[in-house]
Amino acid sequence: MIDGEVISAEIADEWIEADNRRSALSFFQNSTFLAILLVALFLSSTFLYFYLDEEPVDYGASLDYDQERTLRYAEDLLALGHPEWKGRMSGTVEEQATAEYINDLFEELGYQSTLDTYDVPMHSVNSEPSLRVCIPGSSGSFGIIPCSATDIDRQIITLNHRMDYVIQGFSGESNIEFNQDTEVIHLGDGSDDSLWQLASGNVGYIVGGGSVPSNTDIMVKAIEYDLQSIIRANKNYNCGKIEGNDCVPIFKGTSHSAIVEANGGSVPSELAFIAVSKDAGEILESVVINASGRLEMIMDVTNDEEMMVRVPCGTYYGKSDELLIVGAHHDTVYHAPGAVDDTSGTATVLEMATMFSEYVSEHGEPDRTVRFCTWGGEEEGLWGSTAYVADKNQALAENLRLYINLDMNHVDIDLEERGNSVTLFTNHPDDYEHIEALAEKYKEENPEMAKKYVINLGLYDGGLGEPNGMPCNSDHCPFVYQLDDGNVIGRAAVCYGSGSWEYHTYADTMDRFNEESLGISATIYGNYIKFLAYNIDE
Repeated sequence: MIDGEVISAEIADEWIEADNRRSALSFFQNSTFLAILLVALFLSSTFLYFYLDEEPVDYGASLDYDQERTLRYAEDLLALGHPEWKGRMSGTVEEQATAEYINDLFEELGYQSTLDTYDVPMHSVNSEPSLRVCIPGSSGSFGIIPCSATDIDRQIITLNHRMDYVIQGFSGESNIEFNQDTEVIHLGDGSDDSLWQLASGNVGYIVGGGSVPSNTDIMVKAIEYDLQSIIRANKNYNCGKIEGNDCVPIFKGTSHSAIVEANGGSVPSELAFIAVSKDAGEILESVVINASGRLEMIMDVTNDEEMMVRVPCGTYYGKSDELLIVGAHHDTVYHAPGAVDDTSGTATVLEMATMFSEYVSEHGEPDRTVRFCTWGGEEEGLWGSTAYVADKNQALAENLRLYINLDMNHVDIDLEERGNSVTLFTNHPDDYEHIEALAEKYKEENPEMAKKYVINLGLYDGGLGEPNGMPCNSDHCPFVYQLDDGNVIGRAAVCYGSGSWEYHTYADTMDRFNEESLGISATIYGNYIKFLAYNIDE
């Protein structure tokens, strides 16, 4: 204050009142700011909680994968194959022995084991087939039948079963002999109907590709044009990868329903269908098709009867009827050991069943019921899984939470040349999020494996046949699309591996086996099964 300055009491009161108003306004402003700040913090935290899942899901300790045990399971399965052809074709004593082995193992592990059987359309290869070509000798002009036993100058080329040729799905029998001099007509890529017409009553020879892309399409065409037999040459798959510069023949199935429809209600029993290698095809072209050589083609095949396929399952019943199933097909193509397709998947199922059994013994009864199954009849048309789903359709439609399928979930041992990836995919976004998180957990816990292998993830939540729909190429298909006549879309997860050039060939042996790679799907999916089994709300 300045000396001698006088301030009236009225002015002083006005200053005090104004100051009080300013203080009140400041307080209000500050309080509003704080309130807004608190609300913002609340909303942001709520957003993070509900939408960003700020707190990670606790999946617990990971199950322990034992690759040596998995290898033993695989070796046991291969030892049950055909004594000469090595395969475990459905409907055979080899498939029966395999199913019984799996069923017994489930029982030993403490599961309630069952062995269901289903009579389904199947073809059977009854004995060793024969495919030979003959170049007639010079004595044919003296009244000796060309290529007969008396044609002493004949040259016979024997093609090797499994390596040079294999019988195809729902092939019929054949009894073509040298003395019949059956004509073999080159159909090109199958796109020219006039060539099919020319082949009527004879043997058609087709090079894969063109406008007739599948075995089913080829078989239907052969029925339409009344061919005696069909030979398909492989000149574009696995060429130079398995055997020299050759392209090794592979087994492929055919659609039973399409063949029956094309043939007026039955499978043609005397229309043989084989696939040959590139080298064998070139012999046929040079010796028989383009020269005077003759064909012998003897196939003892039954294709118009039903045969029994088997489905062993092991179940741990939980507090709820809600059901988790893990499956793979235990059958192989008839002529191959099937180390990768699908001994790898079946051995993984057995290992996961073992891992889960050990967990249950420590932690007690699960909330959900857990079942491990293997399927017969996959290679000829998903027969075992389809029959199982039809048999238990209502219960599955009401209770199935998730089906996991393991079919060739294997990476070839040669990572540098053949690739190093596995692909895990599902048809539901919730399952995808969990699998994604468990894949990250696996990488963190197994850094060396994460460096060694690429783990791809996929979400296929579209409808059947849509670009982003779940493919229908293995045993998960009926669990997804055939519940309650398709009114219930089942939830499934699948794993595929990489590098299997030996697919459906005689060369699918343990030489290529990589049990280490099976630990990726066994651990990730095993942990997911464990999590779902003990968390009923998920």
